[in-house]
Amino acid sequence: PDDRPCAHKSESNQEKVHGPLHPSMGPPQFNPIRDVISGAIMAATSVPQLIAYAELVGYAGYRGLTTAGAPLFVFGAATGSPWMNAGVTSLTAAMAKTDLNGENYLAKYGEEQYVELVAAYSLYVGMASVLMAFVGFGRMASYVPTSVKVGFKWGCELGVFASALPNGLYAFGSTLKATVAASAFGEVVASVKQTIPGATGISGCANIVFALTHPQTWSASAASIFFCCTVFVMHSKAYLPKSLPPGSEVVMATAAATAYSIYNNYDGGVVGEIPTIDSDAGLSFLGGMIRVPVELMDIKALLSVPIAERCFGGSLAKLLVTAGVFSAINFLSIVGICSGFESDNGVKWSASRELVAQGVSNLAAAASGSAPVSGSMSRSLVSRMTGASSQFACLTTALLWIYMMPYMSVMSPTPKAALSAVIVSAVVKNVFLPKKIMALRGVDFVVGASTAACTAITSPTLGFGAGLILHVLARVLVPQTKEKKQ
Repeated sequence: PDDRPCAHKSESNQEKVHGPLHPSMGPPQFNPIRDVISGAIMAATSVPQLIAYAELVGYAGYRGLTTAGAPLFVFGAATGSPWMNAGVTSLTAAMAKTDLNGENYLAKYGEEQYVELVAAYSLYVGMASVLMAFVGFGRMASYVPTSVKVGFKWGCELGVFASALPNGLYAFGSTLKATVAASAFGEVVASVKQTIPGATGISGCANIVFALTHPQTWSASAASIFFCCTVFVMHSKAYLPKSLPPGSEVVMATAAATAYSIYNNYDGGVVGEIPTIDSDAGLSFLGGMIRVPVELMDIKALLSVPIAERCFGGSLAKLLVTAGVFSAINFLSIVGICSGFESDNGVKWSASRELVAQGVSNLAAAASGSAPVSGSMSRSLVSRMTGASSQFACLTTALLWIYMMPYMSVMSPTPKAALSAVIVSAVVKNVFLPKKIMALRGVDFVVGASTAACTAITSPTLGFGAGLILHVLARVLVPQTKEKKQ
């Protein structure tokens, strides 16, 4: 594998993303106290996201809490970055649900079998990541064309927006889906899917158009919570004390929504009961002196889950290719984060090590019943800003999530509309004002916009592949002198 650090190409671009260059260059000096504080802040501020992204995957929100600790702990033990943080993100959640046709699978087989399906997919993504690391893919990932990455990101963000909107504007998200299916929009969706069987994303696009053009169908209470929380999360930072840790606005918004739900007997969708783990369950060490309350799935059983038969037309090859593409796309997030830390702080990194870390953390995700995980930009930046000095901060966060589960029932009455607001607040600006796509010129704009449309209408895998093909065709057919260098 290629263990050379990936050089960062543009400091100015990273400054726009990560802020001004940090005055301290090189890895920070190890400080366990700072790591514990940083890990605790991350654990507390990320809880609403864990629940929200589980809902985005398509299963019960509490599963985001019960399955987050193990993958993060393994990632923390494997990564070489002091600040890298990983978990289920809006992108991995939306991609997994789309690749597995989650809504239809849930309706046909139920949630328990869907959880097994998602865990099995994480297993294949993990194995693909490790294999790709050992064949040297890590270094190649940095050469994905900018136009493809920009268009793909927008298409995925639109999918995230489409998945979160139903629970935001309606008391129960299924209301929107049923209403659209029975309308003229549903007929158009059915027609498109009959013509293009891979157009799984068209349903989400139809849901967005219908919901935004039919406000009379919204639930007043759910929509009010949704809009208030979205505005607060997006704009309150400017008015809150600077001493508060990043993510405090998310905790405040969900706490206020939860209080409203309790005192006003909110009758819309909520997180619901969070099951407690049996005191004798989980892993045991030193003759029972140390217990880790994590329930693990049978890996051999996951290999027997009929994922290829039910989701990929019976083709194992299609499953493996899709898992490989998923792994590659996931790794682009890690490349961006680590390259930024290298540029801003002089923290070197190994592409193959981080790809292996992605792989083994996805194997842990499979064992714990989680959706695929990847590097999280927001959580990684929070780790740096809160003073983390080593991977011990990441491990602290993971252990707190694992051992604090008995106290998470406080989130049971949290409205799903508030969790949808957390998700939407992260993507809505770029969805409605795609500045990076608009900044592309000439053939790059055509490639970026086409990649975006294909990703939104079909699936992330097809959209990414189509983008790469379009880029190659553009390079062949368009004279280089007429194309602006990237």
